[in-house]
Amino acid sequence: MQGRPRRVDPAAAKDCAPLSSIYLFEVAAEKAQWLAARQTAIASNVANANTPGYRALDIEPFSAVLDASPIEMAATSPAHLSQAQSQAGGLREIEVEPAEQTLSGNTVNLEQQMINLGEVNRDYTMSANIRRAFHQLLLSALK
Repeated sequence: MQGRPRRVDPAAAKDCAPLSSIYLFEVAAEKAQWLAARQTAIASNVANANTPGYRALDIEPFSAVLDASPIEMAATSPAHLSQAQSQAGGLREIEVEPAEQTLSGNTVNLEQQMINLGEVNRDYTMSANIRRAFHQLLLSALK
């Protein structure tokens, strides 16, 4: 009968993963937060480009965020090896050669900051496109 709603067995519903627990969406949300933090660090660097003694900052690579994510390999036997978790840091000072430092001690390189800003823009666009494609895939699977 097509007009009647389909009954869902509660026992079978436990085996289905809710949409909120899809790992791709969780990683995409973490990536968006990481990109926002990186853009904030770049904006701070550009805003302080003429501040004497200011040290340019950047954040740890996104791979460090992924390494610290709570997802781990399942160990179903005591003989299985476990992988050590690394600690993801936040802001870090950008190391520059002494020749690149200004007389006032400022280490901001505006050209490099503009390159970094372009990387953030490119990464955000790519991440948004992947999320959009995955969302469309899920919608087409539900139809």
